[in-house]
Amino acid sequence: MYAPERQQEILRLARESGRVDVVSLAEVFQVTAETIRRDLKTLDRAGLLRRVHGGAIPVGRLDFEPDLSEREATAADEKDRIAKAALAELPADGTVILDAGSTVARLAAALPLDAGLTVVTHSLPIAARLADHPGLQLHLVGGRVRHRTRAAVDAWALRAYGEIRADVAFVAANGFSAEHGLTTPDLAEAAVKRAAVAAARRVVLLADSSKHGQEHFARFGALSDVHVLVTDSGLSPEDAAAVERAGTQVVRA
Repeated sequence: MYAPERQQEILRLARESGRVDVVSLAEVFQVTAETIRRDLKTLDRAGLLRRVHGGAIPVGRLDFEPDLSEREATAADEKDRIAKAALAELPADGTVILDAGSTVARLAAALPLDAGLTVVTHSLPIAARLADHPGLQLHLVGGRVRHRTRAAVDAWALRAYGEIRADVAFVAANGFSAEHGLTTPDLAEAAVKRAAVAAARRVVLLADSSKHGQEHFARFGALSDVHVLVTDSGLSPEDAAAVERAGTQVVRA
């Protein structure tokens, strides 16, 4: 099969299923993963697919949202490094907001046992992880729970965040860039993230480098709303400099 024929078939598969991944495509077409990556790059440049970590989605699918188990398995090493680096952004004491997100969940798991903090979260997995932590005062924000993210959304959650003031909010995003800001696929989730950002004196974004330049349906803030971006070394020095020109400090773990 010639490359244009393979790329046409890749495009068809992506439109049918909503997403394609490199490993599966390499098996289907009996070629190397690097060949598939070149195909996806070609289709991305043509404006037919949008590259995402590990694969691609059809252009126009800005509402695509991987489920919780897929997000937890993606870029696991990078997320562990980001979580470890983010510990330096914790206040000595006080109140922190932990947004729903797989990287933020890794930060929750890494909180030291002697941490004496008040933690507020609308994430059920994070709350469950911290429920037995001896040093924390844990507050769980309620609301309608989205099955895809296990996060509380809608009026109850928005009201709760409107009534507090935290020292630091650790937030997650499906995409970030200086041009398009912070984005996520779901409007209800975006509203809660926006409220969490507004409730904190300082905002720390935890996002692996694959999310840089990604754009999703619902925007919940500008990059200038973020004081510190903690990401991995996959973000190039040039891209890091562009983020810092927007007023955000960059930590590459």
